[in-house]
Amino acid sequence: MSKVRVLVVEDSLVVRELLHYIIDSDPRLEVVAAVSSAEAALEVLERVAPDVISLDIRLPGMNGLDATLQIMSRQPTPIVVVAASVADDDLNIAMNALRAGALAVMEKPVGVTSEAYQSVANRLCTQLAIMSQVKVVRQGNRRLNFGSVPATAPPRAIARSPSQQPAEMLGVVASTGGPNALVQLFTALGSGFPLPILLVQHITASFLEGFVTWLSGITPFEVRIATPGERPQPGCIYVAPADHHLTLCGGLLRTPTDAPECNQRPSGSVLFRSMAQDLGNRGIGVLLTGMGSDGADGMLDMHRAGAHTIAEDETTAVVYGMPAAAMKLAAVRESLPLTAIAPKLLQLIGGPAPRGN
Repeated sequence: MSKVRVLVVEDSLVVRELLHYIIDSDPRLEVVAAVSSAEAALEVLERVAPDVISLDIRLPGMNGLDATLQIMSRQPTPIVVVAASVADDDLNIAMNALRAGALAVMEKPVGVTSEAYQSVANRLCTQLAIMSQVKVVRQGNRRLNFGSVPATAPPRAIARSPSQQPAEMLGVVASTGGPNALVQLFTALGSGFPLPILLVQHITASFLEGFVTWLSGITPFEVRIATPGERPQPGCIYVAPADHHLTLCGGLLRTPTDAPECNQRPSGSVLFRSMAQDLGNRGIGVLLTGMGSDGADGMLDMHRAGAHTIAEDETTAVVYGMPAAAMKLAAVRESLPLTAIAPKLLQLIGGPAPRGN
C-alpha cells in the first residue's frame, strides 16, 4: 500500500524539521517536500504532486490564506492548516483559509520533551492521513469577501396549516468542511431568523474561542459559547464548549461531560437526541459536511419524534460521511444541497416563532 504524500510548508527550520520527523515516523505518511514559504510550495506543487499539504499560517511573503486560494485555483489539494498561535490575526487567517478551501486547523506540535507532544503529533498524522482521502474541487482564484455580513431583512411570513407545529429551535451539526458551510448557511438565513440555533462544530479545543469570534463577525448572528442554565434566545447561535457536550433540558442549555459518542465530545448525536426529548416535533435538525457518522443516531431520534430533519446533499458536502450515515439510517426527511437548506428553513418556520422568556 502506497504512503500518503505530504508537502510541508513551514518557515521555521526547527519546526519544519520537527514536522518532517513526526510525519516520516508515521508508517502511513511520507514527506515528499518541505519548504519555507508559500511561493516555494507553489513552485514544487505540480512536480511533487502531494496527496495532502501541511500549511503554516504566518509565512514570509504570501500568507496561508493567500496560499490556500492559489493552491485551490491551480491544483486543488487537501490542506490541513497547522498553526502555533491562537491570536486574533492568526485565527482570522486560519478560519478564512477554511472558507477558501482548507479542510481542517490543527495545533502545531511542540517540542518532543513536552507532555502534549505525542498526542498532538498523533492527531496531526491521523488528520493528514484522513484528509488526504478528501476529494477537493477547483475554486476560482478570487478574493472572497471576508468582512462582516450586512443585516438581512426578516424572512417573509408563510401561511402555516393549523395542524402544523411551529418550530422552536434549530440544531446544526458540522465537522470537516463545516466552517465554510456554516458561513454560507447562516448568512443566507439572515439576521431576522426567529429561532435560537444550537451548534456543534468539531474543532480543535484551542481554536474554539477564535472560531466563535470569527463566526460572530462574519455572519448576521451573535455567536457565543453555551453557558449551562441559559435559555436560548432568537438571534443567537450557541456553540458547544470545548470537550463538553451541548444539550437541551427543560428549555435550558446543559453542557455535560458524559462519555464521547462517535469519538466526539461535543457530539452532534447527543445534541440532536436531547432536542428530540425536549422539543419533540418542534425542533429542526440540520446535519452538514463531516467525516464519520456523528449526528446520525441523534438525527434518527429527532426524525422519530416528528421533527424536520435535513442533511446536506452529496453534491455539495466536502465530506459526505455524516450526512450519508444519517441517510443510511433513514433519519433524514430531506437531503438538500447547501444552497437550498436556508430557503427550506425559512419556508419551514413560516414566520416568527415564540421568543424565549
